[in-house]
Amino acid sequence: MSAPLATTEPEPRATVVAGPTAAPLISVVIPCLDEAETIGECVRKAHEGIAAAGLAGEVVVVDNGSSDGTPELAAAAGARVVHESRRGYGSAYLRGFREARGRYLVMGDGDGSYDFEDVPRFVAPLHAGDADLVMGTRLKGTILPGAMTWSHRWIGNPILSGMLRLFYRTRVSDSHCGMRSFTREALDRMALRTTGMELASEIVVAALRGRLRLDEIPITYHPRGGVSKLNGLRDAWRHVRFMLLFSPSHLFLAPGLALCLIGAVLVALLAGGPREMFGRVWDYHGLLFGCLAVILGYNLLLFDVFAKSFSMAAGLARPRQWLVRLLRGFTLEKGLLIGCAAFFAGAGLEVKIVADWARSGYGPMMAVRGIVIGMTLMVLGSQTAFASFLLGLTQLSRQDPAADGG
Repeated sequence: MSAPLATTEPEPRATVVAGPTAAPLISVVIPCLDEAETIGECVRKAHEGIAAAGLAGEVVVVDNGSSDGTPELAAAAGARVVHESRRGYGSAYLRGFREARGRYLVMGDGDGSYDFEDVPRFVAPLHAGDADLVMGTRLKGTILPGAMTWSHRWIGNPILSGMLRLFYRTRVSDSHCGMRSFTREALDRMALRTTGMELASEIVVAALRGRLRLDEIPITYHPRGGVSKLNGLRDAWRHVRFMLLFSPSHLFLAPGLALCLIGAVLVALLAGGPREMFGRVWDYHGLLFGCLAVILGYNLLLFDVFAKSFSMAAGLARPRQWLVRLLRGFTLEKGLLIGCAAFFAGAGLEVKIVADWARSGYGPMMAVRGIVIGMTLMVLGSQTAFASFLLGLTQLSRQDPAADGG
């Protein structure tokens, strides 16, 4: 697995308001948007945490468009302030990571919910060489009264963290804890790119794909100060969308295989005529459903091949062995040959049915099964032929999978 492709979008230069000039080892990055109530205390605790770690450090506050004097308060507290005009949790952090100069980066929100005096605990595993990424966990630590709503604690967070564990086989208990740390080398390998709240999920996914060493430490989660900027449903959907897009097997492959299998069984059972099963007689209605399931499932399998082929070409995923073998043996001509063979087999069946109908004197046409099966073959054949052109197009920019470590 390789890390996601770094963004190529040109970005505006940050404006430095204040800060030290000495090269630090630790950079504490804090994004903020109208956090005048808490930012000064966060910066002060971050400096205390850096001092307790016994290493040189800096505090980088990324202002994301505050209108309440937050940047000035952060600078007065001793932070180096940069401005990011593009709104978004991810945008602010990506700007801060680029502006940070330290070897060890610690991230945390500026709303007072995280205790930056914990900086030594987050830096120690990195400095000792025991981990590349350290995750805080609120669920194994202490959640103070009022710090997390019951819906986030018992519904949202468990569901999203559970999906991440299921899709990416990770043991991280609290994948959306906002306080983390990682090395500069880990940041480069993760090549983060998302601009919203889904950055929290991307860090975990990118770390797993980059085979980084993860550590998890319990923390105390405090009630936030000021007004929350979170939008529960919208932010949750951004996480779900990211996980599905970066794990196409769960979106395409699994349901596609299930539909194809169910559809193929129904077609095999009912193609020859009605059949009694489960105490009922099943006829062409079940056959129609089976053919529909095969067509839909086949479409999802094609989408899975396209998604993985694109991800491999873009460097978002490591080559899968089965896909490497498929693409290595694939040619446009082979795809067209298979597609045309299926299409003309179905068309031939339709022609035979029409010819038999004409010979019978154009009476009632009752060959429902033959018509359905023939049309299904024509649809699958045409999809295969056109998909071959699209797959051939995606291969134009691909490197040899063997050269990528497949």
